[in-house]
Order: sequence, then C-alpha cells, then structure tokens
Amino acid sequence: MTSSTQITTDIHTVVEILRRGGVVGIPTETVYGLGALATDSVAVDKIFTIKNRPRTHPLIVHVGTIEHALKWGVFNADALRLAEHFWPGPLTVLVPRTSLVPDWVTGGRDTVAIRIPQHHITLQLLSELNDALVAPSANKFGKVSPTTAQHVLHDLDGLIEMVLDGGVCDIGVESTIVECIDEVRILRPGAISQQDMEKVLGCAITSDVSGKSRAPGMMASHYAPNARVVVCASIQDALRQADSFRSAQAKVSIINEPNIDIYARDLYALLRQADKDHVDIILAVKAPPVSIGIAINDRLAKAAAHKDEHPRGN
Repeated sequence: MTSSTQITTDIHTVVEILRRGGVVGIPTETVYGLGALATDSVAVDKIFTIKNRPRTHPLIVHVGTIEHALKWGVFNADALRLAEHFWPGPLTVLVPRTSLVPDWVTGGRDTVAIRIPQHHITLQLLSELNDALVAPSANKFGKVSPTTAQHVLHDLDGLIEMVLDGGVCDIGVESTIVECIDEVRILRPGAISQQDMEKVLGCAITSDVSGKSRAPGMMASHYAPNARVVVCASIQDALRQADSFRSAQAKVSIINEPNIDIYARDLYALLRQADKDHVDIILAVKAPPVSIGIAINDRLAKAAAHKDEHPRGN
C-alpha cells in the first residue's frame, strides 16, 4: 500500500504547507510534534481533530528566538533567566499570556506555554517561517509519543500531508514544563531537572506534577501503548512478575536500561515495539529517581494508569 503522507527533508516545502494552513510532522530534540501556525485558528483546529485532543487542553507555542517569545508571554525575572540559560532546549515555560495569544492555543486559560526547541532543522524551519508554531506530539491523544518520522507516519498516515524528517529524537521524552508566575514550580518533569533550574535561579523550587491539569502532559493517564504497562521496582521484581504473568498465558515484554539517557531516548520506541509484537503485559523497570530518570518514571506511571488490572487477550 502506498503512503499518502510523505516524508521529506525539504524545509521550504514544509514552510509552504504551513503558510497555507496545513499541518505537518516536525522533529524536535524531545519528540516529533504536529505543527501548525499558532495564529491560524483553522489549522490549529485541524490538530485537535487529527489527534482527537480535547480543545480545552493547552498547546505549547514553539518559537525561534527569545525576542519572539516575549511577544507571546509576559516573562518575569525567573522565567527570563531560565529561558536565557536553557533555550534552545527541552524546557517549556508557562507564563501569563499577552494579547497576541488566541484562546485556541491556551484552551481559554490566561497563561501560555512557550519553548525554543533544540533541533537544527526545526530552528531553521522557524527562522524561515518567521512565525510561531504549536506542536503537540504527532500522535493520537494519550498514546505513545513518536520519536522518529516513521512513528509519525505509522500513527497519522493519510491525516497529514507531510513529515519533516529530522532523524531519531536525541532526548526522547517531552520537555520539562515549569510555571513562572507567583512562584517557580515544575508541572511536568523532563530532561531539565529541578536541580538544574535551582542552580540557575539560586533558590529552591517546587514540583506540582500531580496537581490540576493546566499544562500539556499533566493528565493522570497519558503516553499509553495498547498493552498493559506494569511499573516494576527492580529487574528482579520484573522477572518475578514475568513468571507469574506467563504462567497465566500472557505474552510479556520487559523494558529495562541502566543508562537513563539511553532509557529516555529509547522508551517510546520500546513501548511501540511491544505493541507491534502483540504483547499483553509490558513490565517496565523504574529508572533511578534522578535527572531524566524522574521524567521516565513519570511517563511510565501515566502509561500504566490507563489499564485496569486485567491484561488484554491476544
């Protein structure tokens, strides 16, 4: 069967599609995004339809420069310090919105999430476009995020016109989201850790990853494969549980990687492979709770939250 969505490395063609209101897959250092002009209500609405995403769930605005970011958000001293230190990079700041920001980007909220991605192809795209993009993960809402152009094609073939191929995502899990309003607090863990930000700001910050959903990725159930995910405390725990599930005729896959950077980069590909292999149970070993390991464990917990205690059958 011939694919109706094309994969390309031609940035100019992608810019033309975006300028005429199209929706495309774009690479970032974290995961592939589903990009559309942030100011185009029709194009943004296509994203919600394609992803089956609730229109009240806010989107992240991707820009190419801090100067452009300041047109979209009101940055206090902490937000500006973090942006200047970590951008381009896997950090999203949540700040009060300016009058430029339309409701369809924020879900009607008075805040906006903004970041500059650290991917040379997407930075070139944003420079040539000279505009802001929204770019939630290029997959169906709540499912496993894509980290290659082929993942996007698998999920959205025929639903979008083109995918800009930027290779395998370097980081592999979504950006850290930090709220910078009355105080600084982490809403979603990522590659930029609490300790990284505290070092820059020179003060302690808090974390509120399980609070009321006010930014992307804060829902209790997310990043989920078709198989049931069980989070295990150790490889020994995973091996014990594997024996038990296999004795009940379940097909089991164990995910474990001691190197947390490799674990993060490969996590979503491993979850996708388990579905491709028609696995019933994914036993995922927790990462050490440091640095990006905290983000890995957050994604695993949310992937595990969508299934009940019974595995699906073959």
